[in-house]
Amino acid sequence: MVNYKNKCEELIRKGVNIVDINNTYIDQSVEIGEGCIIYPNTSIRGNTKIGKNNIIDMGSIIEDSFIGDNNHIINSYIENSELGNNNIIGPFAHIHSNSVINDNITIGNFVEIKSTIILNNAKAKHLSYIGNTKVGENANIGGGVIIANYNPLTKEKYETTIEEGVCIGSNSVIVSPVVLKENSIVAAGSVITYDVPPFALAIARTGQINKNNYNKKGDLV
Repeated sequence: MVNYKNKCEELIRKGVNIVDINNTYIDQSVEIGEGCIIYPNTSIRGNTKIGKNNIIDMGSIIEDSFIGDNNHIINSYIENSELGNNNIIGPFAHIHSNSVINDNITIGNFVEIKSTIILNNAKAKHLSYIGNTKVGENANIGGGVIIANYNPLTKEKYETTIEEGVCIGSNSVIVSPVVLKENSIVAAGSVITYDVPPFALAIARTGQINKNNYNKKGDLV
């Protein structure tokens, strides 16, 4: 049986604040810098290296990953990926498959990042899937956005590029492969299948139809 308590005590001597050594699980191979706070019920595994002054909050799992400095990781799962500095991750985010998150980025509630590079100051705060994508600086990805990158007929995955300053409205679907050029905007609820020019507004949804009295009592069987 692995003695996790010994590893925790070793890290405490090196300046890591481990709140509860009886409920924290850190492999011997892990490196953690001084000033970090590790909360209970976390598991840090494999070839993981964590820099200084990070907060690893309760329920997080980090496996075979590099974490920079001054990050706050909240009840999230990071595997085989790299995180820069000053990022907020979670709660309930999943970052995996050689993803790279640069600096000053927010990856929020129930966001999955797969095989993706995200550049500085970008945000994806709510309920999104971002796969096989490059996200530029200062991009904002709204709640419920899905990158549809898989073709079930050909079994292939395609890439999407979201350039600097792009804003994608909530509940949009970006069908790969496409490029959203710099400072373009995708209207909420759109399904994007073609490239969007720089500074353009892309709207890809059918017009609303109201059928008056449709639900009037007695009209429906």
